[in-house]
Amino acid sequence: MLARKEYTRQEIKTARELVDQALRAYKALPAAAKTKEFEAFYFNREVRLLDHMFMYRMMAIEGKDGNPLVEVRVLCNSLLLNGGILQVEKLPDWPDSAGAQLKLPPEKSVLKLKARDEVKLTQADFVRLSTAFFATLEEKFSGAHIPDSPLRLRKTFRR
Repeated sequence: MLARKEYTRQEIKTARELVDQALRAYKALPAAAKTKEFEAFYFNREVRLLDHMFMYRMMAIEGKDGNPLVEVRVLCNSLLLNGGILQVEKLPDWPDSAGAQLKLPPEKSVLKLKARDEVKLTQADFVRLSTAFFATLEEKFSGAHIPDSPLRLRKTFRR
């Protein structure tokens, strides 16, 4: 698939609803199930799903400046390719481990993680990150001028 320059309001709304469902499911768990290990496992997985719903976003529009879209991309690369250790720069043996010249200054990021920190998201982290992600996504990729056709919606976010 080619990179996407925009997403419809409905696509973004559907993704928000999926994130809200995941948060409700976590909150409904018994307290004994909400260990720190499980919380990190659950929300690290949720950040990967968040990225996946918009994985074809065009990097030229996303930017490389440490915004929440970049932060989610870096977190996912770190979780999938670097054993859960935050990696902003490309790894020598993993050419796809990070985007070219991505920047994620801790002071500008949502989670304030530094290179080589372990990625262990909490519920509060994920709420802050997903809120910032959607706000930035709407700002940079809003397809407000695109009509939501039934055909297009059927192809997007099928269950």
